Amino acid sequence: MKTTGVIAHILFVILLLSVVGCGQPQLGPKRTEGQSKTVSDCNEAFAYSNYAPMKIDIVPLTEYIVAGNAGEGSKIEVYVSLLDSFGSQIKSPGIFRFELYQRVPRSAEPKGKRIVLWPDIDLTTLVENDNHWRDFLRAYEFSLPFESEADQNYILEATCISPNGKRLSGEFNLTHIK
Repeated sequence: MKTTGVIAHILFVILLLSVVGCGQPQLGPKRTEGQSKTVSDCNEAFAYSNYAPMKIDIVPLTEYIVAGNAGEGSKIEVYVSLLDSFGSQIKSPGIFRFELYQRVPRSAEPKGKRIVLWPDIDLTTLVENDNHWRDFLRAYEFSLPFESEADQNYILEATCISPNGKRLSGEFNLTHIK
């Protein structure tokens, strides 16, 4: 009778331990004993890489604005969207560079001589990024000072350099008619 009680007690303890062990939630990918932490980190980094900027798009709201009466100079209002691998507009840190080129009509290479290279705009800090972000557009807004001649066609090129060093560029045909 004692042997049956001891066996029952051992089975009860084993059953209790298996229930307690199965009840623990497993967060993240299950690691094998030999798997390193860096392999798991690489898998997580790969999963997030789909949400990193993959394309830059200059939104068609971009336009040349002639100087007003308030003493403000002429400028180009530029709206830029960053797109992830799914084509969704996202907010992301980066350094933006804008260049303006003459547009050469009826040419195999329409981008002519560079007219202006504005200083880089660093949006890697939270405050600066928020200053340019327009949530209702899901795009960034930039005001670039520029005095244009009438009836000129330009190509505006925007480049975003992400913190990992990846460069994304896009072009936009800009026409100025006075």
